[in-house]
Amino acid sequence: MDISFMITIFLIGFVGSFISGMLGIGGAIINFPMLLYIPVMLGVGHFTAHEVSGITAIQVFFATIGGVLAYRKGGFLNKKLITYMGISILLGSFIGGFSSTHMPESVINVVYGILALIAVIMMFVPKRGIDNIPLEQVEFNKWLAAIFAFIVGIGAGIVGAGGAFLLVPIMLTVLKIPTRMTIASSLAITLISSIGAVTGKISTGQVEILPSLIMVVASLIASPIGANAGKRINTKVLQVIMGIIILAAAVKTWMEILKLN
Repeated sequence: MDISFMITIFLIGFVGSFISGMLGIGGAIINFPMLLYIPVMLGVGHFTAHEVSGITAIQVFFATIGGVLAYRKGGFLNKKLITYMGISILLGSFIGGFSSTHMPESVINVVYGILALIAVIMMFVPKRGIDNIPLEQVEFNKWLAAIFAFIVGIGAGIVGAGGAFLLVPIMLTVLKIPTRMTIASSLAITLISSIGAVTGKISTGQVEILPSLIMVVASLIASPIGANAGKRINTKVLQVIMGIIILAAAVKTWMEILKLN
């Protein structure tokens, strides 16, 4: 692995982790397509879909640690929500991460494309009045939260994600959780989810050590910076930014999938 390849991986990790910290996502929705396509476009290297899913699983784990630490004060972490969705998504992500070793690259890419498309649709569903609810009065359907988290965990585990790019729109549109609480709590839930995904990926030999370490360093630097920036940005602006990013990732992925077919 030459220096240009290493620099490219670091910059991808930095950009992805900054955005993930700001928006309350693990970063896989951004880093998966960037790791898959940018090194090839620049002619500095190439990763398979299995390698990318392994690297992003490790990166998400460390990116979410930085984000959670930045949000630990301020009352934005909903412990009940984190417990119900965290346990469910941990089980789902382990199943997805372990089973992905038996899947061809094309299937992993299609799973990512489907998840991104669902996330795009949900991000643009109207969310009226959720940010007017006082944080201490927030209520949600616990079983619905647990079921959605388990399903998201399976898909996210397959692509090496924490699942926050789907958890965030689900929490906003289905569970009606205020934006700031959604961003903070989704980081904590994604941290739990990534434990399952990482365990599944490592146990099946899908993790490239050096690229993963480079992404981890970038994550630890950029994620807290992004989280602090997110606290100062209007919630509607944060939602629009996330919607645009997920839409771009979904379009790029489906263009590549359709081109291959």
